[in-house]
Amino acid sequence: MTSSPRSRTLRTQRALLTLTTISAALLLGPVAGVAHADPDDVDIDELTERAEELEESYNGELLQFNEIKDRVEKAEEDLAEVEERLEASRGTVSEIAHARYVDGAVDPALRVVFDSDPEQMFSDAANANYLGESQAEQISDLIDTRDEAEEVTEELDTELQDAAELVEELEEQKDDVEERIAELEAEEEAQNPGNGDGSVPADARGPGFADVTPTMATIRDDIIGQFGAPFPVGCYRPSADDHGEGRACDFMMSANGAMPSEGNRQLGTQIAQYAIDNADRLGIDYIIWEQQIWHTGSRQWRGMEDRGNLTQNHFDHVHVSSLT
Repeated sequence: MTSSPRSRTLRTQRALLTLTTISAALLLGPVAGVAHADPDDVDIDELTERAEELEESYNGELLQFNEIKDRVEKAEEDLAEVEERLEASRGTVSEIAHARYVDGAVDPALRVVFDSDPEQMFSDAANANYLGESQAEQISDLIDTRDEAEEVTEELDTELQDAAELVEELEEQKDDVEERIAELEAEEEAQNPGNGDGSVPADARGPGFADVTPTMATIRDDIIGQFGAPFPVGCYRPSADDHGEGRACDFMMSANGAMPSEGNRQLGTQIAQYAIDNADRLGIDYIIWEQQIWHTGSRQWRGMEDRGNLTQNHFDHVHVSSLT
């Protein structure tokens, strides 16, 4: 049966209305699935305040939280930039949809588009004959930007949740850590700072070896006694961190910033695990190895930011810090 001009016009108008409706659903307001974490549940400023209150208990070395906080701030910046592009893309594609509705220029081939679900429709529309190449690219860009915003939002939500979990873990362990610090400080009163037991061979003594706290000296000598030292162990250096306080040593697994041999890499892993297993006994605060950090407060490995080279990422040495 042949359609009348009026029925064809009605079908065209309905098709155009479908395009406009689906366009509006995608273009107006936040894109479905893209939403910030509920600020009532997770707020980085509130978490930062809570972390700052823990600094004294954890000697100010909240590296795990600071690393996550940096990633949160970077994700927030990325999301703001993506959403700005998304808004601009929304405006452009909205104009395309409106123009097509006004001029009635709908190709019959678009029927397959109108039969699609909303997610598939724009992919089909981008390939439709009635759209120019530039307009198809603009619709495709909107889809890509929408997907990018969803990915960045998921990343941000994950980082915020990690920050919240870490602060909660540190708060739960706070009393135990403070009690252990008090015990260690009492023990240190009867010891000579940094002398250890004198059994460490000369070739294991690296820069700043002796200029450490009694607790760090005990940790250092215990680990060397268990595993030896393939390269000199470096400890104190004038810096605004735990090395500068004499509370850290680097157990080198290679020289000159090179990747360790497989044997030394396994040795580094064994040292890191030994430090974890004996953290309470020795008074260990945290351990860094192969771009991961383990803290006595959280009791688990967490990934760290890429700092640019093997040494900064702790692939060539195991960093061990003491509580006092």
